[in-house]
Amino acid sequence: MQDKIKHIISESAEVKKKVLGDERLIKTIEESTRLIVTALQNGNRIYFCGNGGSAADAQHLAAEFSGRFYIDRDALPAEALHCNTSYLTAVANDYSFDLVYARLIKGIAHKGDVLIGLSTSGNSGNIVKAFETAREKGVLTIGMTGESGGKLKELSDHLLNVPSTDTPRIQESHILIGHIICQLVEEQYFNTP
Repeated sequence: MQDKIKHIISESAEVKKKVLGDERLIKTIEESTRLIVTALQNGNRIYFCGNGGSAADAQHLAAEFSGRFYIDRDALPAEALHCNTSYLTAVANDYSFDLVYARLIKGIAHKGDVLIGLSTSGNSGNIVKAFETAREKGVLTIGMTGESGGKLKELSDHLLNVPSTDTPRIQESHILIGHIICQLVEEQYFNTP
């Protein structure tokens, strides 16, 4: 069993090494950070969406922005769109689960806000529809996906596609990238070293 544990850890480290060596991805992380800082400076909000483990990661990252990361500072306007279970189950029941995020983006998001969608395949129907609605409203989009980018590739203003097709390894790298962005946004927005 210990060999299996070491193998899984090694696989995770290998994906992160690929992220480290991907200059295009590093540049996109930098561009995404700048996009979020500018949005916040302009009084806009950051929204997150995902499904399953990616929903948990979306909520985790939203909390890093609205709570704190490294420094004691004011809350930043960020939220995960799936946290209102009454809304989520009502819309899924009355309309379609594919519309749960798109309806919120249509109803509460404003031009210049940022929508960050986490989908390891890049093909989650409810996130694709949310990104389509975001485009119509002038909401900026950051897709966090696996290697191919899926349908979100064409709908994302910035695509953070982890070089892997293995769902757990992609999700681990999404948290790594999300934490990098949180730290950099915090430092730049609040002018701390």
